[in-house]
Amino acid sequence: MLDKYLKSRIPDAKRLVGELGKSFAYVSILGSSVKTKRISVSTRINSLDEVDNECGFVIKLYKDGRYSEYSCNDIRDLKAAAVSKAVKLNEVYSKEFNVRMLEEEEHVEDYLREDDGDLSDKQIMERLGKVKDELHKKEERLINVNTAYVKRQTSKIFVSKKKCLTQKYDWVNVMLMAVVRDGDNIKSNYEAQGEANSELALKKFEETADDVLDIAVRMLKAKPVKPGKYTIITDPSISGLIAHEAFGHGVEMDMFVKNRAKAIDYVGKYVASPLVDMYDGAASCLSAASFFFDDDGVEAHNTQIIAKGILQRGISDSLSAMELGTEPTGNGRRQDHERKVYTRMTNTWFGPGKDKYEDMVKSVKHGYLLCQTNNGMEDPKNWQIQCTASYGLEIKDGEFTGEMIAPVVISGYVIDLLESISMVSDEVTVHGSGMCGKGHKEWVYVSDGGPYLKAEAKLG
Repeated sequence: MLDKYLKSRIPDAKRLVGELGKSFAYVSILGSSVKTKRISVSTRINSLDEVDNECGFVIKLYKDGRYSEYSCNDIRDLKAAAVSKAVKLNEVYSKEFNVRMLEEEEHVEDYLREDDGDLSDKQIMERLGKVKDELHKKEERLINVNTAYVKRQTSKIFVSKKKCLTQKYDWVNVMLMAVVRDGDNIKSNYEAQGEANSELALKKFEETADDVLDIAVRMLKAKPVKPGKYTIITDPSISGLIAHEAFGHGVEMDMFVKNRAKAIDYVGKYVASPLVDMYDGAASCLSAASFFFDDDGVEAHNTQIIAKGILQRGISDSLSAMELGTEPTGNGRRQDHERKVYTRMTNTWFGPGKDKYEDMVKSVKHGYLLCQTNNGMEDPKNWQIQCTASYGLEIKDGEFTGEMIAPVVISGYVIDLLESISMVSDEVTVHGSGMCGKGHKEWVYVSDGGPYLKAEAKLG
């Protein structure tokens, strides 16, 4: 159920909206409560703690062509006069700065998605510990196992003159890292499973544990890739990394407003192979960034960014959309109640194609299957991209040779990479266990994914 503290503050939010509404043309209050529990079991230490918790409110006000915001920990005894005085003292825009007022429609609704796994902390710790112990029994070169169960419970309220919305949603990630050593050669591999249900997340974690260890051991003999251009097949995690970096950040429309993204000039044009579809949205699938309404009080969307290779549109928060004359897509997100709203990705993924994975492998004369997201970065202004896969598996004449390369860096021009896509599998996987920053800050939870993609790429 909705966080009791936030629920108790709904009458106070309505009161404050009414009082401030006498002086301001637009008033909204976002209340946020996030509780995150982390249970860790490793070779050397076990722990249970709370991380990334936050609780507070932000009040958004509009008057005379300007928006102001005021954040606080509680609104119960907060007076409208105090808020008005505070925002007046902190006005930084000149009177020449003028924007329009947000328009809203009547909307009152309560949303709920709760974990019904019903597992105790002791049960979770025992299951993590069992996997750790079994892996150590199987491999003497295994020097450390790190496991973690992270459950995030998010409650939010949004109250304005026309809206009263509440949401509660849970997400669970279970992660495993295996570290192996052969002499001075040390390698590691990891996997993360995410679900809205604790039992399902733990079951996936247990089912993939042996594979995580197997890959870590194989990486002890991995070789560096010879730099050059290759035929590649990307697994869903690498496909998702490409989507995130190529047309995730690049189509965040607050960057359009600031003229910091090249994509604004390519709407309606080909940016990828006609086989490519791409989506973003908290309502596009169920994953780590799935919620019911964003921090602007806009319902979650499923936005198609690319359709058959043609760039359709970007994603936006409410103010960026209003400035650009478009509809908001439900992508207004704050790191916490003390930070401003930015346009942020949610679940970003490539849509399915019609090819079978086995046929894709058979079609490769010489290349690599690239696996396991590591990290990436992009340049939205110039469309250069760099994505790192943890490892690659060599393919020759349509068969895996057993050779492994690690690590592997994909680099180049975004359009060249996406236009080279020649096969797209009919399987799609979307998952997320990490966070994404806006530049070097403003961290929010995201997910990404897609099908297997066959393309041509520079590797190094």
